[in-house]
This record gives sequence, structure tokens and C-alpha cells, in this order.
Amino acid sequence: MLICIPNVLSREQVAHCRAQLEVAAWVDGKITAGGQAATAKHNLQLPQDSAIAREIGEAILEALTHNARFVSAALPMKIFPPMFNRYEDGGNFGIHIDNAIRYVPGTTVRVRTDVSATLFLTEPETYDGGELVIEDSFGAQAIKLAAGDMALYPSTSLHQVRTVTRGVRLAAFFWLQSMVRDDGQRTLLYDLDQSIQELSAELGVGHPQTIRLAGVYHNLIRRWADT
Repeated sequence: MLICIPNVLSREQVAHCRAQLEVAAWVDGKITAGGQAATAKHNLQLPQDSAIAREIGEAILEALTHNARFVSAALPMKIFPPMFNRYEDGGNFGIHIDNAIRYVPGTTVRVRTDVSATLFLTEPETYDGGELVIEDSFGAQAIKLAAGDMALYPSTSLHQVRTVTRGVRLAAFFWLQSMVRDDGQRTLLYDLDQSIQELSAELGVGHPQTIRLAGVYHNLIRRWADT
């Protein structure tokens, strides 16, 4: 399931992030790429131990805890700390697939990458190129969102970032381990949850139809969730 979530960060939060990132010390993005991905990766990245990366990353995670659509779509169990990249002057990331397991630096925590996330931090009209292209069941989808908006997609998807030919593209990216590892099951649960929300608004939370559908949803969670 590919889903775009608007307004993960407010305009004020985005402005603060960009101000911080403009004074950050960037390094070659290949430092965190696997063997195959490193040959296709041409961008800059904040070191994972950067104080700026930690500060902004914590703000993003805090915002996500209050985003009902994100929680419904991702059903997060573990989230890898957000990282940050910068594309400019012909920077790009050729077609690749994300590593299946990520280890949180400085810990023994490992995260199975079920879902990948890209949070755009630069307005699309300020740079040319830089689309996130994701191959899914509907073909290749080119994503270029407003600053503060985020794309969620299965980590098993082939994807790439097209060459930036003008301006600068800034983004946060991270992975998460979902309570439900199968993308098809997550999609069904997301659709069910959206239907429950619609019924709740139309008929009320206590209406029998709403309660029955919520029961189906929670029984599927019990059946499919990792324990």
C-alpha cells in the first residue's frame, strides 16, 4: 500500500527543520547504504549521531504519535530513528530495495523494515527533479509532495529518487516494523479502519453496525499481529 499523509509537520515545524538543516554538517550518503545500494546512491546525509538529526527526529516521532492516519496505515511496533538526506547538483538515488533489517546505532535493537517513509521538507516548486518513484501493483508512481507531507510504502518496493537538476531537496526518511508484517493484510485493516471512522461519524460510535465492524477489525488484528 502506497499512501500519502498530508501535514505531518506544520509550516512552523518545517521552517524550524529547514533552518536547522541549513547549518548542519552533511556527509556522503553512501555511509549508510548497503553494498548494492551504495553504487546507486549520490546524495548527502546527516550523520546518525548528529545532534540536529536527533532533535528533528524526535520532533517527527512526536508528531507521528498524534497522527491517526499514520497509526492506522502503519500499525507501528518499532520505528527506526529518522535520518535526513539532501539532493542537489545532479544528486540522485538509482533504483534499489531497502535492507530487510536495520540495527539502531549504539544499541542491540533491530528493526524489520516492513514500511518505508519519506517526509518531504522542501516545497516542490523550489527544485526540479527529485521525485520519489515507487513501483507498486499499479505501476511506477512518481511522488513529489508538499513540505510537511509524507509518503508511506512497503519496504519491499523497488524505488528511486530522480536526479535533482535545480535547487535542493531535503527530506527525512526512516523505516518501521509493523505489528502486521504482510502488506495485503495491513491494507485490508487500513480500509476497515477508514470505514469504521466513516460509520462512527454517520451513525455514531455506539451504533450496532459500527460496533460489529470494529469487532471484525480487532479480531483480524488479534489473528495477524506479531506478538
